[in-house]
Amino acid sequence: MDFLVARQRMVSTQLPGIRDQRVLEVMGRVPRHRFVDPALWPQAYSDYPLPIGNGQTISQPYMVALMTESLRLNGGEKILEIGTGSGYQTAILAEFSSRVFSVEREPVLAQRAREILSKLGYENVAIRVGDGSKGWSQFSPFDRILVTASAPSMPHSLIEQLSDDGLIVIPVGEWDHQVLKVLEMRERKAIVDDICSCTFVPLIGEEGWQD
Repeated sequence: MDFLVARQRMVSTQLPGIRDQRVLEVMGRVPRHRFVDPALWPQAYSDYPLPIGNGQTISQPYMVALMTESLRLNGGEKILEIGTGSGYQTAILAEFSSRVFSVEREPVLAQRAREILSKLGYENVAIRVGDGSKGWSQFSPFDRILVTASAPSMPHSLIEQLSDDGLIVIPVGEWDHQVLKVLEMRERKAIVDDICSCTFVPLIGEEGWQD
């Protein structure tokens, strides 16, 4: 299988409405197939989520691109990612940022993501195992926070860890259906906008869903 051709086809056919050319270029560059089991490589560039073990999934390419574009990255921002998962979204963020901090609840997924990202040469990523709903206060404030699991409401700890003009992208809502939201700090006030309906795995934690 020609993965380069598959990525180019993915970008040209599956990402309607994504206008940020930098996002499209990065999506066409990062090898998504490396973040799933080799048995799933033929499906790696299809327009749907794929299982990665431990009840988690790698999001469909369109959602990865949409969330990345919604962060409004200029380059160089310090980013906090909640839910490392496969590490694919982490790699996309690492293409834009000088430093990405990522929190994963499942130790097996965190270690696997570390290994894959290291093999691919991403040295600007730090991953730890913990409760993502509480963020990573040691390295706050963050310019951008991306949450790749759904919460019943905006985790207060994440808002507190934003920089003065920071921005959070997060799915919020019910267990089985959410709305992707953007929270932006403007003059110390939180402005929230809705992007689209979505369905994500739950954010388990003290300020998320209870296990």
